Amino acid sequence: MARRAETPARRCGEVRAQSRCRAGILPRRRTDAPLRRGADAGFSLIEMLVALSVFALAVLGLLNLAGESTRTAVAIEERVLAAVVADNVAVEAATLDVRSLADEASGSEEAGGIDWHWTRSTTPSADPSLLRVDIRVSPPGESRVAAEVALFRSLPR
Repeated sequence: MARRAETPARRCGEVRAQSRCRAGILPRRRTDAPLRRGADAGFSLIEMLVALSVFALAVLGLLNLAGESTRTAVAIEERVLAAVVADNVAVEAATLDVRSLADEASGSEEAGGIDWHWTRSTTPSADPSLLRVDIRVSPPGESRVAAEVALFRSLPR
């Protein structure tokens, strides 16, 4: 079957729509711009690779942020538990007889399911009526200090 030539009236749909087509009410199809169909429609492979690489960089940044947040939470938990142990030993040192504080002492105390190692030492202060008591708390099996507290006790007259 032979195709009929396309006329302006046929392009707009029917004969009476021809006047509306000329008036600009109905859109005219541009004949100079080809329609994108089939393989031409959508994104190219390069565009998809660029989009995926941008997405991958964003995900890597978020994963790094989550990992850093977890590491920070663990470090804060360790410092808080060590500070609790140091405060407990400081309260004990505040209630002990001053004469028994002259000796250095060490021990361990459990907090948060961990056995913390603590040391207590005394040094004279610039004021002869005060004694400085230093308490250091370390994680188990490590020599670094996780928390440190100093308190002053008055010496008996």
